[in-house]
Amino acid sequence: MLQLYAVPQFPEGVIFQQDDAPPHYGNIVEFLDTTFPQRWIGRGAVMAWPLRSPDITPLDFYLCGYLKQHMCSERINDINHLKQRITDVTTDVLTRV
Repeated sequence: MLQLYAVPQFPEGVIFQQDDAPPHYGNIVEFLDTTFPQRWIGRGAVMAWPLRSPDITPLDFYLCGYLKQHMCSERINDINHLKQRITDVTTDVLTRV
């Protein structure tokens, strides 16, 4: 998914941040080393995490809190309303970021 969908949309010179959660970790990081030489953060990278916790990333501090705050600001009536609310909130914040 990263290779096919995400990376082609990244601007040149982007630094990739692996979240370091145990299920997202692998010993084979050739793709990251090749695609983001000296520009990725995570286990096994040149730019290693200062602490070993998946809970101290900027996404956890900012984005998750933002989404929770805005998702809970109005009552969700059904699954379609929930999907639309997620789309509206994430599109807004990601456009600004």
